[in-house]
Amino acid sequence: MIKTIKDEAQQRMEKSVEALKGQISKIRTGRAHPSLLDGIHVEYYGASTPLRQVANVVAEDARTLAITVFDRSLISAVEKAIMASDLGLNPASAGTIIRVPLPPLTEERRRDLTKIVRGEAEQGRVAIRNIRRDANDKVKALLKDKEISENDERKAQDEIQKLTDLYVKKVDEALAEKEKELMDF
Repeated sequence: MIKTIKDEAQQRMEKSVEALKGQISKIRTGRAHPSLLDGIHVEYYGASTPLRQVANVVAEDARTLAITVFDRSLISAVEKAIMASDLGLNPASAGTIIRVPLPPLTEERRRDLTKIVRGEAEQGRVAIRNIRRDANDKVKALLKDKEISENDERKAQDEIQKLTDLYVKKVDEALAEKEKELMDF
C-alpha cells in the first residue's frame, strides 16, 4: 500500500517537472528554436489549428526561424498569427517561406524573463510540495485505519521527503540551466 502511494507521488512529481520544463522552454532566449512558435494557432478553414499542423518550422540559423507553409493561401494568416502573438516577432514572407528574425534581447528584457522563469520554477516547487502533502495525508490515513504501524508511517514519510527533495533539486537544475541560457549573449 505504501509503495503504491510512493509510486503515484513519484509519477506526479515527474509530470510536474516535465510540465515546468515545457513551460520554460517556451520562454524566448536569444536563440531561434522551432518550439518558440508551438503556442501559435492559425485560422484554417474556420478552425483554430496549431501552426505545426499547417507548416514546417525550422531554425535557419541562430537568430532566424524559417516557416514553410503547406497551403500557400495560409501565408498571410500565419504571418498575422505570429504578429498577434505576445512574442514580439515580425515575420517577413519571401515566396513560400516566411522568415522570422529574432531581435537580440536587451539586458532589461533578459532580467524580466529571468524573473518569469523563477516564478515558473517556484510554481513547480509548490506543486511538488502539494504532491508530498497528499502522499503524507494518505499515509496518515493508513495509520489512522491501523493498516500500518507508526514506524512504517515514519519510514514512508522519510522516503516521500527524499523523493520531494530529489524533484525540487530537478526543478532547481532546470531553473539554473534556463537562467544561464537567458543570460548568455
